[in-house]
Amino acid sequence: MEERGPSLPPPSPVPPGSLLALPPELLLRICGFLGAREVREVLPRVCRALRALARDAVTWRLRLQRSARGRFPVLAEEGFDWAAACVDLEEHLQRWGGSGAPMEHFSLDEGHFASVDTVLLLQGGTLCVSGARDRNVNVWDLRQLGRAPGSVLAKTLGTERTGTHKGWVWCLASQDNKVCSGSWDSTVKLWDLEAEGQQFGEIREKAAVLCLSYRPNVLITGTFNRTLTIYDLRAGQPPVHSYKPHTSAVLALVADERLILSGSEDRTLVVYDRRAARVLQRLQLESYLLSMSYQGTELWAGDNRGHVYVFGSSAGSFQPAQYFDVGHRLQITGLWHSLGSLYTTSIDRSLRIHVPTDPPRTICSWTQDDVFNGISVEGDVVAAASGGLSVEVWRLRT
Repeated sequence: MEERGPSLPPPSPVPPGSLLALPPELLLRICGFLGAREVREVLPRVCRALRALARDAVTWRLRLQRSARGRFPVLAEEGFDWAAACVDLEEHLQRWGGSGAPMEHFSLDEGHFASVDTVLLLQGGTLCVSGARDRNVNVWDLRQLGRAPGSVLAKTLGTERTGTHKGWVWCLASQDNKVCSGSWDSTVKLWDLEAEGQQFGEIREKAAVLCLSYRPNVLITGTFNRTLTIYDLRAGQPPVHSYKPHTSAVLALVADERLILSGSEDRTLVVYDRRAARVLQRLQLESYLLSMSYQGTELWAGDNRGHVYVFGSSAGSFQPAQYFDVGHRLQITGLWHSLGSLYTTSIDRSLRIHVPTDPPRTICSWTQDDVFNGISVEGDVVAAASGGLSVEVWRLRT
């Protein structure tokens, strides 16, 4: 006789009057009063019936579209995670609904004495690293926000009295608790925050370092002299490969385990295959890209005209799918995109928060007296680099 594994016990009958005896439509209505994260993460642990309800893609799609109030997502994608997008979007709306009333704002203006050009949030938004034209890289402990003045600035990286670098600090990138800073002094310096911010490496380029991408064991630099260089940090400073796909300065780059995407003042977007060590694609645009956010098969990028490109990818080939006016009058200096949120900063002195629909729906904006130079987002914390010698931070009220 054929052996059979232990059979599962038949499902217990649903007692009359219990919650599970309700029609599915009423259960869905009740779930609508729960947060999306609770529905996604908690309900599946209760019972099989609620697990099936919480894993139904159509249910999540309908719920998300009610919140998005617009065409969503911008690009159709097979296997799109509707549940994760719904959680991200609802929490985004909770933070910035009511003109951002749930968020508290802090201006960190006692650490730099020149324009702040780059910021980076780490460790779940508890640490912020900033680089400025005063040549310094500062580390801020955001757990100290709202306490004694001066307690938020944890330290300035480096041991030189003249500054962390010898030129403007223009870009930052991180991998776990390691941070690298790129400067107009043509160097990249590497810092270990687990070792109290000690420097553990330095790379010397031949021109100003304008953008960085830090992948596991790999650092990619984009420089003023049109060059992108790939370094294997396990092998020391000698580059693995260097290439010049542009005819002008490299202003922005993003990368994953296979591709490097770079934007230049020559108004091109270049897609480079790291494994094959060759350029796959060169797109000529009508404007040049200054900031990029890349995940999955979508690239969102802000340009010098204050507009946002959305590029779709298929088999490594990118094409511009949409071009949006998101309300900025001048170039976009920072852009951050996730499944359910979109942030943009500009030299028009505004930070704008959107829902990433087609077209993006602006739900909140913040204007100041000086330009915004960049943005970083981590959970419930947002940090922006300000030309007013400060780091601007928003945090969800607790």
